[in-house]
Amino acid sequence: MGNRREPRKAMEVSVRIFGTDYRGRMFSEIVTTVDVSHNGVQVRGVKTQLKLDEIVGLTYGKNKVHFRVKWAGEPGSPSEGQIGLIKLAPEKPLWDFALPSGATDTFSFATENRRRYTRVKCSISVEIHPVEEPVIWGKASDLSEGGCFVEMPIPLKVAAGFEIALWLGETKLRLQGEVVSSAPGFGIGVRFVNISPQDRDILQQHIVSITQASEISLAVESQESTKPHEITRNAATQEWFCVRCLRRSDHVSQQDAEREFSQFDCTVPQEKC
Repeated sequence: MGNRREPRKAMEVSVRIFGTDYRGRMFSEIVTTVDVSHNGVQVRGVKTQLKLDEIVGLTYGKNKVHFRVKWAGEPGSPSEGQIGLIKLAPEKPLWDFALPSGATDTFSFATENRRRYTRVKCSISVEIHPVEEPVIWGKASDLSEGGCFVEMPIPLKVAAGFEIALWLGETKLRLQGEVVSSAPGFGIGVRFVNISPQDRDILQQHIVSITQASEISLAVESQESTKPHEITRNAATQEWFCVRCLRRSDHVSQQDAEREFSQFDCTVPQEKC
């Protein structure tokens, strides 16, 4: 079972879904949303059969964003034609209406398909070396020990094999890769093949460094989001300590201190120094 990471809003709007089906053939359909969140959406009316973890695109108005298929309703079941999608680039806008924010909701769904490795968001330069073809440059937007997603406008075909080089900091890691999903206009899902223990260690270390950097960034953002009046009170407390010392040496009067502290949302203690 799995939990949604954020609350969703019931909303029915028409969107265009496109990509490749489970046979690798291109498709494009108009479907309807069921509910929407900042990073995910459930749609109904999908006629094309899609594989789990397939990359598809959604177009709404003038916006276009790509998603990963996380679940699909079984044929003949009440959820037939419905799919759950997770946005691959949370920072890219798609909707023109307000969405809820808050804690995790309690929805869950069953699926036998589980990621073996945790993926992290990234921006890594990659080189793809197809057999007897020119080198292709791209950017990996997510990474795990088992694979990555490489953004490119004209993707390779599913099952295509190649050598892939990833620039992990100052290290250029060369691996064998295989296309497991292909989304025209977006890119390819790559599975790493026959990774050596040494190369896996390098991947693990880089993924850990990305995770730690993300945690530090969140901590800094949390500190910077401290309410202004709390910062003001802290500053006033520190300044009052200095004023007390000055008053003890007869450099500042009580009246001067009160006038100075009138700019803060606090009260000057009435005490003898």
